[in-house]
Amino acid sequence: MAPGLRVAVLGAGSWGTALAAACARGHATMLWARRPELARRIADTHENADYLPGVALPQDLRCTSDLDDLFEHLRGAPRPLLILGVPVAGMEQACREVAAGVARHGLNDLAVAWTCKGLDADTGRLPHAIAEAAFAGAAGLSTGVLSGPSFAKEVARGLPVALTIASASAELRGRVTDALHGGAIRVYGSEDIVGVEVGGAVKNIMAIACGIGDGLGMGANARAALITRGLAEMTRLGVALGAQADTFSGLTGLGDLILTATGDLSRNRHVGLEIGRGRSLDEILGDMTQVAEGVRCAPAVRDLARRRGVEMPITEAVCAVLFDRVPPAQAVSRLLARDPKVEGI
Repeated sequence: MAPGLRVAVLGAGSWGTALAAACARGHATMLWARRPELARRIADTHENADYLPGVALPQDLRCTSDLDDLFEHLRGAPRPLLILGVPVAGMEQACREVAAGVARHGLNDLAVAWTCKGLDADTGRLPHAIAEAAFAGAAGLSTGVLSGPSFAKEVARGLPVALTIASASAELRGRVTDALHGGAIRVYGSEDIVGVEVGGAVKNIMAIACGIGDGLGMGANARAALITRGLAEMTRLGVALGAQADTFSGLTGLGDLILTATGDLSRNRHVGLEIGRGRSLDEILGDMTQVAEGVRCAPAVRDLARRRGVEMPITEAVCAVLFDRVPPAQAVSRLLARDPKVEGI
């Protein structure tokens, strides 16, 4: 156990709960749920039946719906760590609540890491830009993004996983590594926040594309092509935004892309599969209880790429299918009809 490390996780969805469970195996950890009834059930049953049914949570994991309880849990610890397990749509509000809590409770050395993958649908901002704006008046905070190829259910069950923590702060990278690294979890450090976030956003769109192809019965050859050219699109956009090209050959680029585009637990791939089989987007989303971030951020990624002059034909095709009612087979035909070019990013 790392001396002095205390962890709080804000957000009791599947991923927040899984990370809280992983941290609680070695550190004093508290999980925050927005709904009081969910917090009570988790505390009483040591199970999050809403998001991780059948997964036993550590007995030492505490759960609350009171934000002040969460900040009091962190106050006084020499190395407090807060993990934001909320989707991009809730990122700004969560950061503002954290900033207010830091001021109320005098948390002057707090490390904050977020896990969401996507762009803000309205502004096109990456998560780090959302955090920077919300934390502008909060002194002493260090921030970063925790990402990588990971399904919450597998992590909660203790299956092997490798993650990346990206931050300009070596101290934050160390805290997250100490909180999670060990046993079945490996944690790697990076300073490329933009690259990690772009990878996390674009891979969801490519997973929808691969799902559409599989739903249409296009075969394994087509899936491999979509993954490979999707990686090229991801890299082009990331480099244009200042990311390091090498980041996209790692866990948060290629690794997360392969997992999300091929894994049966992928929500974004599920959306694509059902569209390829002929269902409408509204019908598919209406049946889902968790967010498919690729649907929300696809137009924001497309518009950002257009502003930067970055060519992203697969992203354009996904947006055309999702929002312009272009038949999936027609969108595929348009991709195949593009002029030949030399392979590269």
